[in-house]
Amino acid sequence: MTRSARAARQLASVICRQMHPQVNAGQVPLALHDSITHGVRTGAPGQHLRVANTRLLHTTLPVHQEAAGEAKEVATSADSVESLENLVESIEEEPSMTPAKVVEALDRYIVGQPEAKRAVAIALRNRWRRHKVPSPLKEEIVPKNILMIGPTGCGKTEIARRLAKLADAPFIKVEATKFTEVGFHGRDVDQIIRDLVDAAIVLTRQKLRTRMQAQIQEAVENKILDLLTGEEARKDTRETFRDLFRKGELDDRVVEIELPERRGNLFDSGSHSMPLNELVIKVDKMFGKQRAGEKRSMKVSEARPYIEELEQERLINQDTVAREAILAVESDGIVFIDEIDKIVSSSESRHGADASSEGVQRDLLPIIEGSMVSTKYGNVNTDHILFVCSGAFHSCKPSDMLAELQGRLPIRVNLKGLTREDLYRILTEPESNMLVQQQALLSTEGLDVHFTDAAIKEIAAVAADVNRTVDNIGARRLHTIIERIMDPISFSAPDTVAEHARSKEGKDGAKCQVVVDKEEVTERVSSLLDKADLSKFVL
Repeated sequence: MTRSARAARQLASVICRQMHPQVNAGQVPLALHDSITHGVRTGAPGQHLRVANTRLLHTTLPVHQEAAGEAKEVATSADSVESLENLVESIEEEPSMTPAKVVEALDRYIVGQPEAKRAVAIALRNRWRRHKVPSPLKEEIVPKNILMIGPTGCGKTEIARRLAKLADAPFIKVEATKFTEVGFHGRDVDQIIRDLVDAAIVLTRQKLRTRMQAQIQEAVENKILDLLTGEEARKDTRETFRDLFRKGELDDRVVEIELPERRGNLFDSGSHSMPLNELVIKVDKMFGKQRAGEKRSMKVSEARPYIEELEQERLINQDTVAREAILAVESDGIVFIDEIDKIVSSSESRHGADASSEGVQRDLLPIIEGSMVSTKYGNVNTDHILFVCSGAFHSCKPSDMLAELQGRLPIRVNLKGLTREDLYRILTEPESNMLVQQQALLSTEGLDVHFTDAAIKEIAAVAADVNRTVDNIGARRLHTIIERIMDPISFSAPDTVAEHARSKEGKDGAKCQVVVDKEEVTERVSSLLDKADLSKFVL
Protein backbone atom coordinates (compact mmCIF):
# COMPACT_ATOMS: atom_id res chain seq x y z
CA MET A 1 0.00 0.00 0.00
CA THR A 2 1.41 3.40 -1.02
CA ARG A 3 1.93 6.17 1.48
CA SER A 4 -0.90 8.18 -0.09
CA ALA A 5 -3.31 5.25 0.04
CA ARG A 6 -2.31 4.49 3.61
CA ALA A 7 -2.92 8.11 4.63
CA ALA A 8 -6.30 8.12 2.89
CA ARG A 9 -7.24 4.89 4.65
CA GLN A 10 -6.17 6.41 7.98
CA LEU A 11 -8.32 9.47 7.28
CA ALA A 12 -11.26 7.19 6.55
CA SER A 13 -10.72 5.48 9.90
CA VAL A 14 -10.63 8.84 11.69
CA ILE A 15 -13.88 9.98 10.07
CA CYS A 16 -15.58 6.70 10.92
CA ARG A 17 -14.49 6.78 14.56
CA GLN A 18 -15.59 10.39 14.92
CA MET A 19 -19.07 9.49 13.68
CA HIS A 20 -19.19 6.32 15.77
CA PRO A 21 -16.80 6.74 18.76
CA GLN A 22 -17.80 3.43 20.33
CA VAL A 23 -16.39 1.48 17.33
CA ASN A 24 -12.75 0.46 17.64
CA ALA A 25 -10.39 1.08 14.75
CA GLY A 26 -9.91 -2.67 14.37
CA GLN A 27 -13.67 -3.26 14.24
CA VAL A 28 -14.30 -0.95 11.26
CA PRO A 29 -15.35 -3.17 8.32
CA LEU A 30 -13.18 -3.06 5.22
CA ALA A 31 -16.20 -2.16 3.08
CA LEU A 32 -16.78 0.88 5.28
CA HIS A 33 -13.12 1.91 4.92
CA ASP A 34 -13.36 1.57 1.14
CA SER A 35 -16.61 3.55 0.95
CA ILE A 36 -15.32 6.44 3.03
CA THR A 37 -11.93 6.41 1.29
CA HIS A 38 -13.65 6.55 -2.09
CA GLY A 39 -15.86 9.39 -0.91
CA VAL A 40 -12.88 11.31 0.47
CA ARG A 41 -11.06 10.95 -2.85
CA THR A 42 -13.96 11.66 -5.21
CA GLY A 43 -16.84 13.10 -3.21
CA ALA A 44 -17.95 16.72 -3.32
CA PRO A 45 -17.95 18.67 -0.05
CA GLY A 46 -20.82 17.55 2.15
CA GLN A 47 -21.51 14.42 0.09
CA HIS A 48 -23.43 11.65 1.89
CA LEU A 49 -21.81 8.25 1.58
CA ARG A 50 -24.17 5.29 1.34
CA VAL A 51 -22.62 2.48 3.38
CA ALA A 52 -24.21 -0.90 2.74
CA ASN A 53 -23.62 -4.56 3.60
CA THR A 54 -21.67 -3.86 6.78
CA ARG A 55 -22.32 -5.55 10.09
CA LEU A 56 -22.11 -2.44 12.21
CA LEU A 57 -23.61 0.41 10.19
CA HIS A 58 -26.66 0.48 7.94
CA THR A 59 -27.31 4.16 7.47
CA THR A 60 -26.24 7.15 5.42
CA LEU A 61 -23.13 8.76 6.91
CA PRO A 62 -22.52 12.44 6.11
CA VAL A 63 -18.89 13.50 5.85
CA HIS A 64 -18.25 16.88 7.44
CA GLN A 65 -18.29 19.48 4.67
CA GLU A 66 -14.94 21.12 5.40
CA ALA A 67 -13.22 17.81 6.12
CA ALA A 68 -14.53 16.26 2.89
CA GLY A 69 -13.61 19.27 0.77
CA GLU A 70 -10.09 19.58 2.12
CA ALA A 71 -9.60 15.81 2.11
CA LYS A 72 -10.61 15.63 -1.54
CA GLU A 73 -7.99 18.20 -2.51
CA VAL A 74 -5.12 16.62 -0.61
CA ALA A 75 -6.07 12.98 -1.19
CA THR A 76 -6.07 13.27 -5.00
CA SER A 77 -2.56 14.72 -5.14
CA ALA A 78 0.43 12.39 -4.76
CA ASP A 79 2.64 15.38 -4.01
CA SER A 80 0.72 16.37 -0.88
CA VAL A 81 0.84 13.21 1.19
CA GLU A 82 2.29 15.16 4.10
CA SER A 83 -0.68 17.53 3.93
CA LEU A 84 -3.01 14.55 4.06
CA GLU A 85 -1.21 13.20 7.11
CA ASN A 86 -1.39 16.63 8.75
CA LEU A 87 -5.12 16.69 8.02
CA VAL A 88 -5.50 13.36 9.78
CA GLU A 89 -3.71 14.75 12.81
CA SER A 90 -5.81 17.93 12.81
CA ILE A 91 -9.09 16.02 12.60
CA GLU A 92 -8.09 13.43 15.18
CA GLU A 93 -8.00 15.92 18.04
CA GLU A 94 -9.02 15.09 21.55
CA PRO A 95 -12.84 14.86 21.39
CA SER A 96 -13.17 14.84 25.15
CA MET A 97 -12.74 17.82 27.44
CA THR A 98 -9.63 17.83 29.58
CA PRO A 99 -10.11 17.64 33.37
CA ALA A 100 -9.14 21.30 33.70
CA LYS A 101 -11.77 22.30 31.13
CA VAL A 102 -14.43 20.22 32.87
CA VAL A 103 -13.65 21.90 36.19
CA GLU A 104 -13.70 25.28 34.47
CA ALA A 105 -17.12 24.53 32.97
CA LEU A 106 -18.47 23.41 36.35
CA ASP A 107 -17.08 26.57 37.99
CA ARG A 108 -19.39 28.63 35.79
CA TYR A 109 -22.42 27.21 37.59
CA ILE A 110 -21.22 25.70 40.90
CA VAL A 111 -19.34 27.50 43.67
CA GLY A 112 -16.61 25.69 45.60
CA GLN A 113 -16.36 21.91 46.06
CA PRO A 114 -13.07 21.56 44.11
CA GLU A 115 -12.50 17.95 45.22
CA ALA A 116 -15.84 16.76 43.83
CA LYS A 117 -15.29 18.62 40.57
CA ARG A 118 -11.83 17.11 40.16
CA ALA A 119 -13.15 13.61 40.85
CA VAL A 120 -15.90 13.75 38.20
CA ALA A 121 -13.56 15.49 35.73
CA ILE A 122 -10.97 12.72 36.06
CA ALA A 123 -13.70 10.08 35.76
CA LEU A 124 -14.94 11.66 32.51
CA ARG A 125 -11.42 11.85 31.12
CA ASN A 126 -10.74 8.24 32.01
CA ARG A 127 -13.65 7.21 29.78
CA TRP A 128 -11.87 8.82 26.83
CA ARG A 129 -8.50 7.35 27.88
CA ARG A 130 -9.96 3.86 28.02
CA HIS A 131 -11.13 4.14 24.39
CA LYS A 132 -7.51 4.80 23.38
CA VAL A 133 -6.20 1.64 25.08
CA PRO A 134 -5.90 -1.33 22.68
CA SER A 135 -7.81 -4.53 23.28
CA PRO A 136 -7.79 -6.86 25.17
CA LEU A 137 -6.35 -4.65 27.93
CA LYS A 138 -9.17 -2.16 27.39
CA GLU A 139 -11.74 -4.71 28.49
CA GLU A 140 -9.95 -5.14 31.82
CA ILE A 141 -10.09 -1.44 32.70
CA VAL A 142 -13.21 -0.72 34.74
CA PRO A 143 -14.37 2.70 35.95
CA LYS A 144 -13.70 3.78 39.53
CA ASN A 145 -17.12 4.58 40.95
CA ILE A 146 -17.55 7.68 43.11
CA LEU A 147 -19.32 8.32 46.43
CA MET A 148 -19.98 12.01 47.19
CA ILE A 149 -20.63 12.78 50.87
CA GLY A 150 -21.85 16.17 52.01
CA PRO A 151 -24.68 18.09 53.70
CA THR A 152 -27.85 18.90 51.81
CA GLY A 153 -27.75 21.93 49.56
CA CYS A 154 -23.97 21.91 49.06
CA GLY A 155 -24.01 21.08 45.33
CA LYS A 156 -24.05 17.28 44.97
CA THR A 157 -27.14 17.13 42.77
CA GLU A 158 -26.16 20.27 40.86
CA ILE A 159 -22.87 18.64 39.90
CA ALA A 160 -24.87 15.73 38.47
CA ARG A 161 -27.13 18.08 36.49
CA ARG A 162 -24.20 19.90 34.95
CA LEU A 163 -22.31 16.66 34.38
CA ALA A 164 -25.22 15.38 32.29
CA LYS A 165 -24.90 18.39 29.98
CA LEU A 166 -21.12 18.16 29.71
CA ALA A 167 -20.94 14.42 29.03
CA ASP A 168 -22.03 13.65 25.50
CA ALA A 169 -22.97 10.17 26.67
CA PRO A 170 -26.00 8.28 28.03
CA PHE A 171 -26.73 9.70 31.49
CA ILE A 172 -29.50 9.11 34.00
CA LYS A 173 -30.14 10.39 37.51
CA VAL A 174 -32.25 8.28 39.86
CA GLU A 175 -33.40 8.64 43.46
CA ALA A 176 -32.48 5.74 45.71
CA THR A 177 -35.71 6.27 47.67
CA LYS A 178 -37.77 5.13 44.68
CA PHE A 179 -36.44 1.66 45.25
CA THR A 180 -37.69 1.50 48.84
CA GLU A 181 -41.12 3.09 48.80
CA VAL A 182 -42.76 0.77 46.28
CA GLY A 183 -43.12 -2.90 47.14
CA PHE A 184 -41.22 -5.04 49.63
CA HIS A 185 -37.77 -4.52 48.15
CA GLY A 186 -38.75 -1.39 46.30
CA ARG A 187 -38.71 -0.90 42.55
CA ASP A 188 -36.68 -3.36 40.50
CA VAL A 189 -33.17 -1.88 40.39
CA ASP A 190 -32.66 -3.34 36.91
CA GLN A 191 -35.03 -0.58 35.79
CA ILE A 192 -32.12 1.85 36.24
CA ILE A 193 -30.29 0.25 33.33
CA ARG A 194 -33.46 0.03 31.23
CA ASP A 195 -34.06 3.75 31.76
CA LEU A 196 -30.43 4.42 30.83
CA VAL A 197 -30.90 2.50 27.58
CA ASP A 198 -34.05 4.50 26.84
CA ALA A 199 -32.05 7.70 27.33
CA ALA A 200 -29.35 6.34 25.03
CA ILE A 201 -31.94 5.53 22.35
CA VAL A 202 -33.12 9.16 22.38
CA LEU A 203 -29.53 10.47 22.32
CA THR A 204 -28.49 8.16 19.48
CA ARG A 205 -31.54 9.00 17.41
CA GLN A 206 -30.82 12.71 17.86
CA LYS A 207 -27.23 12.24 16.72
CA LEU A 208 -28.28 10.29 13.64
CA ARG A 209 -30.94 12.89 12.89
CA THR A 210 -28.33 15.65 13.11
CA ARG A 211 -25.95 13.79 10.79
CA MET A 212 -28.70 13.20 8.25
CA GLN A 213 -30.45 16.56 8.61
CA ALA A 214 -29.62 17.69 5.08
CA GLN A 215 -30.87 14.44 3.54
CA ILE A 216 -34.03 14.48 5.67
CA GLN A 217 -34.84 18.06 4.70
CA GLU A 218 -34.29 17.25 1.03
CA ALA A 219 -36.60 14.23 1.28
CA VAL A 220 -39.27 16.31 3.07
CA GLU A 221 -39.08 18.99 0.40
CA ASN A 222 -39.43 16.45 -2.41
CA LYS A 223 -42.36 14.76 -0.67
CA ILE A 224 -44.22 18.04 -0.24
CA LEU A 225 -43.55 18.94 -3.88
CA ASP A 226 -44.94 15.54 -4.91
CA LEU A 227 -48.11 16.30 -2.95
CA LEU A 228 -48.45 19.76 -4.49
CA THR A 229 -47.49 19.10 -8.12
CA GLY A 230 -47.75 15.34 -8.52
CA GLU A 231 -44.89 12.98 -9.21
CA GLU A 232 -45.23 13.39 -13.01
CA ALA A 233 -44.93 17.20 -13.03
CA ARG A 234 -42.52 18.84 -15.45
CA LYS A 235 -39.09 19.81 -14.14
CA ASP A 236 -39.56 23.56 -14.67
CA THR A 237 -42.93 23.47 -12.88
CA ARG A 238 -41.40 21.55 -10.02
CA GLU A 239 -38.51 24.02 -9.70
CA THR A 240 -40.95 26.93 -9.66
CA PHE A 241 -42.87 25.32 -6.80
CA ARG A 242 -39.56 24.55 -5.06
CA ASP A 243 -38.62 28.24 -5.04
CA LEU A 244 -42.06 29.20 -3.72
CA PHE A 245 -41.84 26.53 -1.03
CA ARG A 246 -38.42 27.71 0.16
CA LYS A 247 -39.75 31.27 0.38
CA GLY A 248 -42.64 30.06 2.55
CA GLU A 249 -45.33 31.11 0.08
CA LEU A 250 -46.89 27.62 -0.01
CA ASP A 251 -47.30 27.19 3.75
CA ASP A 252 -51.06 27.80 3.58
CA ARG A 253 -51.71 25.30 0.79
CA VAL A 254 -53.67 22.22 1.91
CA VAL A 255 -52.28 18.73 1.28
CA GLU A 256 -53.38 15.24 2.28
CA ILE A 257 -50.77 13.20 4.13
CA GLU A 258 -50.54 9.82 5.79
CA LEU A 259 -50.02 10.11 9.53
CA PRO A 260 -47.04 8.23 10.99
CA GLU A 261 -47.68 5.24 13.18
CA ARG A 262 -47.11 5.80 16.88
CA ARG A 263 -44.63 3.29 18.23
CA GLY A 264 -44.85 1.53 21.56
CA ASN A 265 -46.41 -1.65 22.89
CA LEU A 266 -48.49 -2.09 25.98
CA PHE A 267 -46.20 -4.82 27.26
CA ASP A 268 -42.59 -5.26 26.29
CA SER A 269 -39.92 -7.72 27.22
CA GLY A 270 -37.91 -5.11 29.10
CA SER A 271 -40.52 -4.28 31.73
CA HIS A 272 -40.90 -7.07 34.21
CA SER A 273 -42.96 -4.97 36.59
CA MET A 274 -44.93 -1.82 35.89
CA PRO A 275 -46.55 0.47 38.46
CA LEU A 276 -50.28 0.99 38.10
CA ASN A 277 -49.97 4.68 37.18
CA GLU A 278 -47.53 3.89 34.33
CA LEU A 279 -49.82 1.11 33.12
CA VAL A 280 -52.81 3.49 33.01
CA ILE A 281 -50.81 6.07 31.03
CA LYS A 282 -49.64 3.43 28.55
CA VAL A 283 -53.16 2.05 28.05
CA ASP A 284 -54.44 5.57 27.45
CA LYS A 285 -51.75 6.22 24.84
CA MET A 286 -52.42 2.90 23.15
CA PHE A 287 -56.12 3.58 22.65
CA GLY A 288 -55.59 7.25 21.86
CA LYS A 289 -52.95 6.85 19.17
CA GLN A 290 -53.66 7.32 15.49
CA ARG A 291 -54.16 4.28 13.33
CA ALA A 292 -51.41 3.38 10.89
CA GLY A 293 -52.25 4.60 7.40
CA GLU A 294 -54.79 7.20 8.54
CA LYS A 295 -54.87 10.18 6.16
CA ARG A 296 -55.63 13.77 7.05
CA SER A 297 -55.77 17.07 5.18
CA MET A 298 -53.84 19.99 6.64
CA LYS A 299 -51.74 22.99 5.70
CA VAL A 300 -48.19 22.49 4.47
CA SER A 301 -46.79 24.24 7.55
CA GLU A 302 -48.70 21.80 9.79
CA ALA A 303 -47.90 18.74 7.69
CA ARG A 304 -44.15 19.30 7.62
CA PRO A 305 -43.42 17.86 11.13
CA TYR A 306 -45.39 14.69 10.29
CA ILE A 307 -43.56 14.27 6.99
CA GLU A 308 -40.23 14.81 8.74
CA GLU A 309 -41.13 12.06 11.20
CA LEU A 310 -42.05 9.71 8.36
CA GLU A 311 -38.79 10.40 6.52
CA GLN A 312 -36.75 9.95 9.69
CA GLU A 313 -38.35 6.56 10.28
CA ARG A 314 -37.63 5.62 6.68
CA LEU A 315 -34.01 6.79 6.59
CA ILE A 316 -32.87 5.91 10.12
CA ASN A 317 -32.54 2.19 10.69
CA GLN A 318 -34.08 1.36 14.08
CA ASP A 319 -31.93 -1.73 14.54
CA THR A 320 -28.86 0.44 14.07
CA VAL A 321 -30.18 2.91 16.65
CA ALA A 322 -30.72 0.16 19.22
CA ARG A 323 -27.33 -1.42 18.52
CA GLU A 324 -25.44 1.86 18.78
CA ALA A 325 -27.38 2.86 21.91
CA ILE A 326 -26.46 -0.35 23.71
CA LEU A 327 -22.81 0.07 22.68
CA ALA A 328 -22.87 3.64 24.01
CA VAL A 329 -24.42 2.52 27.31
CA GLU A 330 -21.92 -0.28 27.81
CA SER A 331 -18.87 1.88 27.06
CA ASP A 332 -19.85 5.41 28.12
CA GLY A 333 -22.99 5.15 30.30
CA ILE A 334 -23.15 7.17 33.53
CA VAL A 335 -25.62 6.54 36.37
CA PHE A 336 -26.04 9.05 39.20
CA ILE A 337 -27.78 7.60 42.28
CA ASP A 338 -28.90 10.37 44.62
CA GLU A 339 -29.95 10.06 48.27
CA ILE A 340 -28.18 6.73 48.66
CA ASP A 341 -27.94 7.34 52.41
CA LYS A 342 -31.73 6.94 52.63
CA ILE A 343 -31.37 3.20 52.00
CA VAL A 344 -28.72 2.85 54.72
CA SER A 345 -29.63 2.11 58.36
CA SER A 346 -27.34 3.26 61.14
CA SER A 347 -25.59 0.57 63.15
CA GLU A 348 -27.32 1.73 66.35
CA SER A 349 -30.84 1.44 64.96
CA ARG A 350 -30.28 -1.76 63.01
CA HIS A 351 -32.13 -4.72 64.48
CA GLY A 352 -31.77 -7.50 61.95
CA ALA A 353 -32.11 -7.23 58.20
CA ASP A 354 -34.05 -4.27 56.86
CA ALA A 355 -35.95 -5.47 53.83
CA SER A 356 -36.53 -2.04 52.34
CA SER A 357 -32.95 -0.78 52.63
CA GLU A 358 -30.46 -3.63 52.81
CA GLY A 359 -32.47 -5.50 50.20
CA VAL A 360 -31.94 -2.65 47.75
CA GLN A 361 -28.25 -2.48 48.63
CA ARG A 362 -27.90 -6.18 47.87
CA ASP A 363 -29.73 -5.74 44.57
CA LEU A 364 -27.41 -2.88 43.60
CA LEU A 365 -24.28 -4.96 44.17
CA PRO A 366 -24.30 -7.02 40.94
CA ILE A 367 -25.26 -4.03 38.77
CA ILE A 368 -22.45 -1.84 40.08
CA GLU A 369 -19.94 -4.71 40.03
CA GLY A 370 -20.95 -5.75 36.51
CA SER A 371 -23.69 -8.03 35.22
CA MET A 372 -26.02 -8.59 32.29
CA VAL A 373 -29.36 -6.78 32.40
CA SER A 374 -32.18 -7.72 30.04
CA THR A 375 -33.90 -4.86 28.19
CA LYS A 376 -36.35 -4.79 25.30
CA TYR A 377 -33.50 -3.71 23.01
CA GLY A 378 -31.17 -6.53 24.06
CA ASN A 379 -28.87 -7.51 26.91
CA VAL A 380 -26.68 -4.81 28.45
CA ASN A 381 -23.34 -5.46 30.15
CA THR A 382 -22.81 -3.07 33.08
CA ASP A 383 -19.07 -3.76 33.54
CA HIS A 384 -17.98 -0.35 32.23
CA ILE A 385 -20.87 1.87 33.34
CA LEU A 386 -19.75 4.64 35.71
CA PHE A 387 -21.78 4.95 38.91
CA VAL A 388 -21.74 8.17 40.94
CA CYS A 389 -23.58 8.00 44.27
CA SER A 390 -24.29 10.83 46.69
CA GLY A 391 -25.82 11.28 50.10
CA ALA A 392 -25.86 13.61 53.10
CA PHE A 393 -25.37 10.79 55.65
CA HIS A 394 -26.91 12.79 58.51
CA SER A 395 -28.35 9.88 60.46
CA CYS A 396 -25.85 7.25 59.36
CA LYS A 397 -22.27 6.90 58.19
CA PRO A 398 -20.86 5.58 54.92
CA SER A 399 -19.40 2.72 56.93
CA ASP A 400 -22.98 1.61 57.72
CA MET A 401 -23.40 0.54 54.11
CA LEU A 402 -22.86 -3.08 53.24
CA ALA A 403 -19.15 -3.78 53.06
CA GLU A 404 -19.51 -5.13 49.53
CA LEU A 405 -21.20 -1.91 48.39
CA GLN A 406 -18.50 0.22 50.01
CA GLY A 407 -15.88 -1.70 48.07
CA ARG A 408 -17.67 -0.95 44.81
CA LEU A 409 -17.46 2.82 45.48
CA PRO A 410 -13.69 3.24 45.91
CA ILE A 411 -13.44 7.01 45.35
CA ARG A 412 -14.90 9.05 48.22
CA VAL A 413 -15.27 12.81 48.03
CA ASN A 414 -16.30 14.96 50.99
CA LEU A 415 -18.21 18.11 50.10
CA LYS A 416 -18.02 20.94 52.61
CA GLY A 417 -20.92 22.91 54.05
CA LEU A 418 -21.49 26.39 52.67
CA THR A 419 -20.20 29.42 54.57
CA ARG A 420 -21.40 33.02 54.37
CA GLU A 421 -18.73 33.75 51.76
CA ASP A 422 -19.83 30.74 49.70
CA LEU A 423 -23.44 31.92 49.76
CA TYR A 424 -22.36 35.38 48.60
CA ARG A 425 -20.41 33.83 45.72
CA ILE A 426 -23.45 31.72 44.79
CA LEU A 427 -25.45 34.95 44.44
CA THR A 428 -22.84 36.68 42.29
CA GLU A 429 -20.53 34.31 40.37
CA PRO A 430 -22.65 31.72 38.47
CA GLU A 431 -23.89 32.88 35.07
CA SER A 432 -27.53 32.10 35.84
CA ASN A 433 -27.57 32.84 39.56
CA MET A 434 -30.77 33.40 41.53
CA LEU A 435 -30.62 37.20 41.33
CA VAL A 436 -30.12 37.15 37.56
CA GLN A 437 -33.16 34.89 37.27
CA GLN A 438 -35.27 37.32 39.32
CA GLN A 439 -34.10 40.24 37.18
CA ALA A 440 -34.91 38.36 33.98
CA LEU A 441 -38.40 37.48 35.18
CA LEU A 442 -39.29 41.05 36.15
CA SER A 443 -37.71 42.50 33.01
CA THR A 444 -40.54 40.88 31.06
CA GLU A 445 -42.84 43.35 32.86
CA GLY A 446 -40.55 46.24 31.93
CA LEU A 447 -39.13 46.49 35.46
CA ASP A 448 -35.37 46.89 35.91
CA VAL A 449 -34.36 45.45 39.31
CA HIS A 450 -30.95 46.15 40.80
CA PHE A 451 -29.42 44.65 43.96
CA THR A 452 -26.73 46.62 45.77
CA ASP A 453 -23.63 44.77 46.90
CA ALA A 454 -24.51 45.48 50.53
CA ALA A 455 -27.95 43.92 49.98
CA ILE A 456 -26.41 40.78 48.48
CA LYS A 457 -24.03 40.44 51.43
CA GLU A 458 -26.94 40.86 53.83
CA ILE A 459 -28.92 38.12 52.05
CA ALA A 460 -25.95 35.77 52.37
CA ALA A 461 -25.49 36.67 56.04
CA VAL A 462 -29.16 36.06 56.86
CA ALA A 463 -29.15 32.71 55.03
CA ALA A 464 -26.01 31.62 56.90
CA ASP A 465 -27.49 32.65 60.27
CA VAL A 466 -30.75 30.80 59.68
CA ASN A 467 -28.88 27.71 58.49
CA ARG A 468 -26.88 27.79 61.70
CA THR A 469 -29.83 28.30 64.08
CA VAL A 470 -32.42 26.13 62.32
CA ASP A 471 -31.82 23.22 59.93
CA ASN A 472 -28.87 23.61 57.59
CA ILE A 473 -30.27 23.24 54.08
CA GLY A 474 -27.37 24.94 52.32
CA ALA A 475 -27.96 27.03 49.22
CA ARG A 476 -31.65 26.16 49.16
CA ARG A 477 -32.09 28.63 52.01
CA LEU A 478 -31.33 31.45 49.58
CA HIS A 479 -34.49 30.68 47.62
CA THR A 480 -36.60 31.25 50.72
CA ILE A 481 -34.86 34.52 51.64
CA ILE A 482 -35.01 35.93 48.11
CA GLU A 483 -38.67 35.05 47.63
CA ARG A 484 -39.45 36.80 50.92
CA ILE A 485 -37.67 39.95 49.72
CA MET A 486 -39.08 39.90 46.18
CA ASP A 487 -42.67 39.12 47.19
CA PRO A 488 -43.99 42.75 47.32
CA ILE A 489 -41.93 43.82 44.29
CA SER A 490 -43.15 40.92 42.17
CA PHE A 491 -46.77 41.35 43.26
CA SER A 492 -46.95 45.06 42.42
CA ALA A 493 -44.69 45.01 39.33
CA PRO A 494 -47.46 45.63 36.73
CA ASP A 495 -48.88 48.55 38.73
CA THR A 496 -45.40 49.98 39.33
CA VAL A 497 -44.60 49.92 35.61
CA ALA A 498 -47.97 51.44 34.69
CA GLU A 499 -47.55 54.24 37.23
CA HIS A 500 -44.03 54.94 35.97
CA ALA A 501 -45.30 55.15 32.38
CA ARG A 502 -47.68 57.95 33.42
CA SER A 503 -44.94 59.87 35.21
CA LYS A 504 -42.69 62.51 33.66
CA GLU A 505 -39.66 60.19 33.66
CA GLY A 506 -41.64 57.48 31.92
CA LYS A 507 -42.87 59.84 29.23
CA ASP A 508 -39.26 60.89 28.63
CA GLY A 509 -38.34 57.24 27.94
CA ALA A 510 -36.57 56.42 31.21
CA LYS A 511 -36.71 52.81 32.41
CA CYS A 512 -38.69 51.83 35.46
CA GLN A 513 -36.06 50.86 38.03
CA VAL A 514 -36.26 49.33 41.50
CA VAL A 515 -33.21 49.21 43.76
CA VAL A 516 -33.04 46.63 46.54
CA ASP A 517 -30.65 47.83 49.25
CA LYS A 518 -29.47 46.51 52.58
CA GLU A 519 -32.13 48.40 54.53
CA GLU A 520 -34.94 46.79 52.54
CA VAL A 521 -33.44 43.33 53.04
CA THR A 522 -33.17 43.93 56.78
CA GLU A 523 -36.74 45.19 56.93
CA ARG A 524 -38.09 42.10 55.18
CA VAL A 525 -36.28 39.48 57.26
CA SER A 526 -35.16 41.04 60.55
CA SER A 527 -38.54 40.68 62.23
CA LEU A 528 -38.51 36.99 61.50
CA LEU A 529 -34.95 36.59 62.73
CA ASP A 530 -35.83 38.20 66.04
CA LYS A 531 -38.46 35.57 66.74
CA ALA A 532 -37.64 32.26 68.33
CA ASP A 533 -39.83 30.44 65.83
CA LEU A 534 -38.03 30.52 62.50
CA SER A 535 -40.33 27.98 60.89
CA LYS A 536 -41.01 30.47 58.10
CA PHE A 537 -37.63 29.53 56.66
CA VAL A 538 -38.05 25.77 56.99
CA LEU A 539 -38.77 24.22 53.59
